Amino acid sequence: MSKDSIIDLKDARFRWPGRASFALSVPEFLVEKGQSVLLLGESGSGKSTLLSMICGTILADSGSVSVNGTDLKTLSGWSRDRFRAEQIGVVFQQFNLLPFGSVTDNILLPLKFAPSRRKRCHNPSRQAAELCQALGLPEGIASSKAANLSVGQQQRVAVARALIGAPPILIADEPTSSLDELAQSNFLDLMFHQVAAQETTLIMVSHDPRLADRFDRTVHMNDIATIQRQAS
Repeated sequence: MSKDSIIDLKDARFRWPGRASFALSVPEFLVEKGQSVLLLGESGSGKSTLLSMICGTILADSGSVSVNGTDLKTLSGWSRDRFRAEQIGVVFQQFNLLPFGSVTDNILLPLKFAPSRRKRCHNPSRQAAELCQALGLPEGIASSKAANLSVGQQQRVAVARALIGAPPILIADEPTSSLDELAQSNFLDLMFHQVAAQETTLIMVSHDPRLADRFDRTVHMNDIATIQRQAS
């Protein structure tokens, strides 16, 4: 792994089992520390499988996947879960907030599983409030239930949850797909400001090439990966 790389895949391959199997092969994919990378690809291009390998929710059948200097194959299942919680903040496409939890409850949730991230928060509730303010959420929203938030507010809470405790990597899975162009631009401004403030490495998945100018680097799935499908 290059000393400047925080994500390093070499000859990584994974095949989903099933009647119509799907295999993804990635000869090489490197991301440098502090980079912002836009990952583009159509539906079915393997983006979700690639993210799952990087997050360690699935293990490559062959090759290596290293994250911040650790080869994920060397970790047990429990250790991978802990490692992911410490190293990676994730913004899911559907946000995956706890609907009946408060905004603060949702933002602080990752700290329950990541002691090192928790130690970086000298006052977790205060940092949660500061993230809410920095991401443009209204004053007093901290006690609101997630189920009562607008889509845009849920999105920003999801980003705050991913950034709490300053994990070194942020992965955002099409977080702007439900927004109009103006709201998308405003959201990206806020997210990039926070990523820069925390010196976080960002990988954002999208199918919209118009976003490319905002990122340090744009990667097309068909340039780094090959897919094999085998019908039953």
